[in-house]
Amino acid sequence: MANSLIDRDEDIEQASLAIKSIAHPLRLKILCVLGEEEVSVQDIVDNVGTSQSNISQHLAILRDKGVLCTRKDANRVYYRIGDLRTLKLVSMMREVFCTQ
Repeated sequence: MANSLIDRDEDIEQASLAIKSIAHPLRLKILCVLGEEEVSVQDIVDNVGTSQSNISQHLAILRDKGVLCTRKDANRVYYRIGDLRTLKLVSMMREVFCTQ
């Protein structure tokens, strides 16, 4: 009995990239801040508590790996989790790791 995920190499690759990219404490914290919301870079910086340049580097990694999507509105950039499967994963991780 074959698992449909295992039969699709592109799904395995996407899952692997997503897991690798979120396996960093600061990136996990960013994803905990985002959750199911769309959040501006400044709000992410305010909630995570490090420099904007550091946050921007990590946001770029998450975006490049297909974890996050962006939207520009005037001079603000908003981020959200772009893949529903990753959103499910992050939701589970938030439930387990990000709440007290």
